[in-house]
Amino acid sequence: MAEALFWGALSSSALLVGACLAYRFRPGPRLIAAVMALGSGLLLGSISFELVDEALKTRTVGWVAPFVLIGAATFTAGDWLLSRRGGGDRKDSGGAQAQGSPLAIVLGSVLDGIPESFVLGLTVLQGGVSVALLVGVMLSNLPEGMASSSGLRAAGWPRRRVLAMWLAVVGISALSSVAGFALLDPATDRTGALMQAYAAGALLAMLSDTLLPESYEIEGLFTGPFVVTGFAVSLALSAI
Repeated sequence: MAEALFWGALSSSALLVGACLAYRFRPGPRLIAAVMALGSGLLLGSISFELVDEALKTRTVGWVAPFVLIGAATFTAGDWLLSRRGGGDRKDSGGAQAQGSPLAIVLGSVLDGIPESFVLGLTVLQGGVSVALLVGVMLSNLPEGMASSSGLRAAGWPRRRVLAMWLAVVGISALSSVAGFALLDPATDRTGALMQAYAAGALLAMLSDTLLPESYEIEGLFTGPFVVTGFAVSLALSAI
């Protein structure tokens, strides 16, 4: 359980690193978008090789596919609700968050981080954290921290307030990783296959709704090659 807590905190700590970079160096939107696309590709590979493929080893498609849809529906419903309450522009790097709700922005960031942290806990259960998934989560969290923090800085948020927000997200993500480990402990006769499928759907929805649109808005046609590069790296890492 301590191992799951550690990996969950480590993966989400990239949000803090991204925030510090945003306030210290003010990275350009093209760099942020490129890293975001690479992280998306890595996560797509992890979803395919670490989640859906593993789930299909113990459950049929008839079980896995509905849980993928349920996971996506759950994330989409939460994202829709928070967007209506002022958290829809939480990843915008241009300061659109100025018109949003601070609480909704924080809750939206928590919502983005829960599925990936939960999955990290699942991989620890299977004998060790997935390197491909860990790298993918960190490479998606880094530009998220940079983009969101750049926007919050432009919206007038002080650095201390932004870092406090990300610290809270890191803490909740670490606990989510522990939950993924504890709730699906093999000693309790529960199977992780359906939860893997559920988390895969939630992650796919998160990528489609938040990371990829923000990246494409800036990188345009170059988003595709970056995503495919990340996917290829994930494939290589999964073979290690």
